[in-house]
Amino acid sequence: MTMLDRSAPVRPGEELDLASLEAYLVAQLPRARGTLAVEQFPSGFSNLTYLLRLGDQELVLRRPPFGANIRSAHDMGREYQVLTGLARVKARTPRPLLYCTDLTIIGAPFYVMERLHGVILRAQYQKELTLAPDLMRRISLAAVDNLAAIHAIDYQAAGLADLGRPEGYIERQVEGWTRRYRNAQTDEVPELEGIMAWLATHRPATGSAALIHNDYKYDNLMLDPANLAEIVAVLDWEMCTIGDPLMDLGTTLGYWIESGDPPSMHGMFGLTALPGNLDREAVIERYAATSGRDIADPLFYYLYGLFKIAVIIQQIYARYRKGHTKDPRFAGLGQVVKACGEMARLALEKQRVSRLTS
Repeated sequence: MTMLDRSAPVRPGEELDLASLEAYLVAQLPRARGTLAVEQFPSGFSNLTYLLRLGDQELVLRRPPFGANIRSAHDMGREYQVLTGLARVKARTPRPLLYCTDLTIIGAPFYVMERLHGVILRAQYQKELTLAPDLMRRISLAAVDNLAAIHAIDYQAAGLADLGRPEGYIERQVEGWTRRYRNAQTDEVPELEGIMAWLATHRPATGSAALIHNDYKYDNLMLDPANLAEIVAVLDWEMCTIGDPLMDLGTTLGYWIESGDPPSMHGMFGLTALPGNLDREAVIERYAATSGRDIADPLFYYLYGLFKIAVIIQQIYARYRKGHTKDPRFAGLGQVVKACGEMARLALEKQRVSRLTS
């Protein structure tokens, strides 16, 4: 089985101070010894993730992206707190090892966690990996069921009750993402203007509170190489909070691409479009059956998910346009923002979440 979470040489401009980091790790970790070697996991568009080899250990380091000033979205201490809490309730997450706020080490806060091994289904997957329709169906069912399981976690027992404010959550999210879009906007996207106005006037009441991941999609799931329908770990908890679980479902629906969706969306998130996957309507039905939650207005949550994803991508694209990153993958992200807007327009026009181009 091919492993997809491979590391690569560190991208230019995103190097770490190896001497300083090595000295810190040797002082802080009991088994740390030897010469530090660092590579980078090249996928992902937000926090930067590095593979550390130190003696016989392999570790993973996470730090904010260079040039980012979106504090709440890149709070290393918060992400470390979430992983620490989830370890208490034995959730499927990597075990955190240390958190550092000393900016003299690598120039930014960071944390280190254990290195897990598994398969990650990225949009540009290796073609030698056979993803037959029956397998994709089982993976999609496991992904939806695991999202429901996350929402059932006892966040009080995990010590994460103070992570968010569930009261008024939907209103704050709509207003907050609208504000972030305005702050990062580089181009006119008329479809997003209409969706922002619609979301502001069609908010449902906030539902029951749950622990929510807020960025749940295939490439944040690590799968068992021996059985790809078994989830080993859920990654990238930087946006986790306590809030309305249906808003979390909406974000997942926004990432859940179908075969007829725009090509630019396939390039970012496309494996849910492979034959055998549930479509978005079936995702909603499966989640409702597994979680026992009533989803009276799935269109609102889907449109919210598309808008939120558009804003996240717009923030990354704005950093590229300002020269804060030279990562060539970011050059075409403006088209993805527009594609999110077009999909939202079609969904609103057709009053459904699936088969938008048929």
